[in-house]
Amino acid sequence: MLRVDQAGEYGAARIYSGQLAVMGNRHPDSTEIARMRAQEQRHLDVFNRMVVERGVRPTALAPFWHVAGYALGAATALMGPRAAMACTAAVETEIDRHYAEQAEALGDSDPELKARIEEFAEEEREHRATAIAHGAEQAPAYPLLSAAIRAGCRAAIAISKRV
Repeated sequence: MLRVDQAGEYGAARIYSGQLAVMGNRHPDSTEIARMRAQEQRHLDVFNRMVVERGVRPTALAPFWHVAGYALGAATALMGPRAAMACTAAVETEIDRHYAEQAEALGDSDPELKARIEEFAEEEREHRATAIAHGAEQAPAYPLLSAAIRAGCRAAIAISKRV
């Protein structure tokens, strides 16, 4: 679980970095994106610490997620601010689903990890709500864009569980 969560938070931080690289700091949505990136970085920092403390091997695909996350963020930002927000809404929908599955699977077996997952899931749901409030659903071809990004997230989760 930690390997996947660390990889996911790393990818999310890279997505926001790619979006900000394109949008800059003058766009009205940049403040929100920077705030969400800071939260993702905090999540990543916690999982980085837990991976080390528990001796968990990080994903070998970190270099790929580094590029893929940034590229996804930049590409959606190039499509426009609503597409960038559609990306956020799609990613956070899958992360919320993933964290809910993990929390259920953990039960009472690892209270520290479960508490972190539940805390971070709440922030991910808030990111999704922010994205929707900022026009995610008005992005060009939103259903198609959202479905493609969500499928990519599910694939990334499955791959990171194994590699």
